[in-house]
Amino acid sequence: MQIQRIQTLFLLIAVGIMCLFCLTPYAQTIDTSGNVTDVFVKDTPVLLVVNACIAALLFINIFMYRNLRRQISLTLVSVLLLAGSAVACGFVATVGMPGARLIWTGGVILLIATLVLALFAYRYMLRDKRKLASYDRLR
Repeated sequence: MQIQRIQTLFLLIAVGIMCLFCLTPYAQTIDTSGNVTDVFVKDTPVLLVVNACIAALLFINIFMYRNLRRQISLTLVSVLLLAGSAVACGFVATVGMPGARLIWTGGVILLIATLVLALFAYRYMLRDKRKLASYDRLR
């Protein structure tokens, strides 16, 4: 019997959205002369490295389907890193750049969507784990 792996699709979409987040502005700053400047993740190298690592972890996680326990733990680490990245992006935009405001319809929604997709993948991995345990009990 083959178990359908919808979490693979969730992880793949999350990787795509995470890569798109690295290219999308997540905040805007207004200087004293009134010029509006977009703030990208690439403007803060630490955030860029962290978000690239998160995307790489999510991508590697797709190919760990044979070891469900490791896939679940790696997904949980990715979710925690995504939450930390969201907090760090908000912190950098509000505290690190005076007068900056977050673009909720831009990069912020992409980061939240990636977090939600990773949580959905985690939920379906736990469902697969329960299903495999129930199949093992029948033998």
